[in-house]
Amino acid sequence: MERRESGTTGALYALGAFGSWGFVPLYFKAVRHVGPLEVLALRSVWALVLVSVFLVVRGRWPSVIAALRNPKVLGWLTLSAFLVAINWLVFIWAVFTDRVLETSLGYYINPLLNVVLGTLVLKERLRRFQAVAVGLATLGVAVLVLRSGTIPWAALTLGVSFACYGLVRKLVPVKAVVGMQIESLVLTPVALGYLVFLGSKNELAFLAAPGDALLLILSGAITALPLISFAEAAQRLTLTTLGFFQYLAPSVQFVLAVAVFREAFDLPHAIAFGFIWVALAGYSMDGRLDAWLGSRTPASVNPGAPR
Repeated sequence: MERRESGTTGALYALGAFGSWGFVPLYFKAVRHVGPLEVLALRSVWALVLVSVFLVVRGRWPSVIAALRNPKVLGWLTLSAFLVAINWLVFIWAVFTDRVLETSLGYYINPLLNVVLGTLVLKERLRRFQAVAVGLATLGVAVLVLRSGTIPWAALTLGVSFACYGLVRKLVPVKAVVGMQIESLVLTPVALGYLVFLGSKNELAFLAAPGDALLLILSGAITALPLISFAEAAQRLTLTTLGFFQYLAPSVQFVLAVAVFREAFDLPHAIAFGFIWVALAGYSMDGRLDAWLGSRTPASVNPGAPR
């Protein structure tokens, strides 16, 4: 009974996290009159404030201090901070310039890029279905390149930067929220410097109107709360189940792009996304099969293993 309640709570947290990330383009459309760099800077500052409050309430500041005192951990998290800053900036710019469909594409191909990085960097074995999935996704991107004559660089930058971010965070032994706090601590001095620069030129939108100020303060909650929800979900759900929920965010972005923002979606788009959806379906089935086979091996039922 307790496990079922934990699973239900985890699913609700996962829905909150990935649902929020899916609908976040609506927020950025509301602040598109503000420069993307200012939005990014304010997002970093207010996320730091909100996560600091959360860590104080939960009594997790000792974990932050311990991580800051570890040069190796601090170095990795500095790298992850700039990777996530690149990801945020490209995402904000893409929403501002009516490329939400491309952001959806970027986050759809992200799990497959994780597979590629795992193979190249961590020397993980690429299973047959995974190789087929990566090939199908590559065909999907190739269709878009042939359609437009240009590489969908925003989608690829989002996918690659987030895959690299995930790889770095996989190598750092800290909790998600603790890691985000340190990333915010790394980014905030740069962000504050940029905001002071804008203020010196009287170009700081944050101070221009109370309505804008309130909206931009909310960027901290929009950044931090989904990550906190994700961290809570990760503690309660298996990776396989959590992986299923990750497709919610790009799916919501896809629907917003086509049905709400009326971005162009023609036959080449349908073919490209079709390849990618089939690839993700195969990838998910492969993951479930591997998890099932793993559960059938003697090692997984070792009486001495925690359950």
